[in-house]
Amino acid sequence: MPNEPAFRRARCAPAEFRAVEQGADRYIEGYFAVFGGTYTLWPGATESVDPHAFDGTLSDDIRALVDHETRLVLGRTKAGTLTLRVDDHGLWASIRINAEDSDAMNLYARVQRGDVTQCSFGFDILDEKTEYREDGTVHWTLLKVKLYEVSCVTFPAYEDTTITARKNDFAGIKSRALAEWKARMKGRLQKT
Repeated sequence: MPNEPAFRRARCAPAEFRAVEQGADRYIEGYFAVFGGTYTLWPGATESVDPHAFDGTLSDDIRALVDHETRLVLGRTKAGTLTLRVDDHGLWASIRINAEDSDAMNLYARVQRGDVTQCSFGFDILDEKTEYREDGTVHWTLLKVKLYEVSCVTFPAYEDTTITARKNDFAGIKSRALAEWKARMKGRLQKT
């Protein structure tokens, strides 16, 4: 069921990116989202990214950031300094580092040393599938997203409003299910 985007969400993944030198140019590149993986939102709640979730969004003006900070722009698709593509494995990005930007060069050195090893992407959910499992857990599959940015991050962005929003969604669903059950039981009692 499609969701109206209320606020931007972020997901963090184990790093699959690296610092690369090609001639005089330096790049940070790798996978910022992986298909088939499961992101644990909190115990009993997981999420995964469908291989078609990024269809139609990569032609937008996407930024590469540091720690989701809009003041720390590393690259941009519109400027040709960020390249994005989707393959069978996930969302791959290549960021051409500006040698004149000390923030970008510092991050490049941190990635090269292994000090910064996680990546993330910022998005709105346009369509998703929710699976309520018999064991009481819930799993969301992101079917379509609007991508805004990819980030090299120091710490995962999980403990923010993204999780709070999902928990509130889940609590609301459970509350409605309980109210429906109570109404059914009340109806049964009134019939006897």
